Amino acid sequence: MKSLIRKILLGEVAIQEYSTITVPGNIKEQVLLETVNMTIDVSVTHWLLCLEPIVFGIWLKDDGQLADQIEKKGCSLYFGNSGDASFKKVKRRAVAVVVAEYVDKVQEPDGTLYLLRLRKSRIYHFNAVKTWLLFYKYYKKPKFSFKKYKSLIAAYSYPRRVRLISFNREEYFNIFPMDLLGQIAGSGKYVFGLRHTNVALAEIIETKKIVVSEVPYLFKDIIYQLGKHHRGAPSVDELPFKITQTEKFEFFIPEWADSYKEIRILETRNLGSHMMLLGEITNEKILKKSSGNLFHIHFFLFHRQKLRKESYPLV
Repeated sequence: MKSLIRKILLGEVAIQEYSTITVPGNIKEQVLLETVNMTIDVSVTHWLLCLEPIVFGIWLKDDGQLADQIEKKGCSLYFGNSGDASFKKVKRRAVAVVVAEYVDKVQEPDGTLYLLRLRKSRIYHFNAVKTWLLFYKYYKKPKFSFKKYKSLIAAYSYPRRVRLISFNREEYFNIFPMDLLGQIAGSGKYVFGLRHTNVALAEIIETKKIVVSEVPYLFKDIIYQLGKHHRGAPSVDELPFKITQTEKFEFFIPEWADSYKEIRILETRNLGSHMMLLGEITNEKILKKSSGNLFHIHFFLFHRQKLRKESYPLV
């Protein structure tokens, strides 16, 4: 009976919390920010920066009316499909909606990073019965509420690209993957959300230096092995790959990295479980043509897309 119920719910798809994919071409999801009387596209100018509580960073060029509404009344984020012809259709067909409240902001000469905390969320990937059955059968954990479940599904209803972070200081070295980060296009800036338990965080804040590498999804297994370095620093000699050094900081990166950016940290904000870091790109280098990056989406989004025969390739 259990196997029959599972097959009815999921078919032959393997259950996961997050699906690891690559994105050929452009991301097809879209994220809209709506205030009382204004809607704008923030697909490429929004990032997930903290998980407890969930906090998004939204980069906006100066717009007094929009900024005033966000700060005083909050906003909603709609996660939909960029193939829909209008904002109205994106909102109507959204798979997730987040109601967010203003927390803080970081003002720069060319724009402002708004920090918005999730207050509540709604998800529409599947009907309510299937959503509840999946939660209680596969996702329910101690201290993991249905509200938390929905908020993570909503936050990962847009692909989050995985990159590698490198840091060196005298004898200390670390390298680890992250998906709570992103480049602020056209501004020369980068934003990060590093967990407070990350052993490199204090060093990065003190020296104000960090390196981000774009890496191919083909090295997924090695990338995930590096995840253990969030809590402990490796020895360079222990790495399962050859390394090279960046031009300016002389930080170590994998020889198979596609490109890297050397970044000077400008501002920090404590968001909860994670620290927000805003930095300025001081040097960047393309090493080779990209063969495709690694992204995370929630299993709900992947399964919905698979049922509709429009899923990204799993890696």
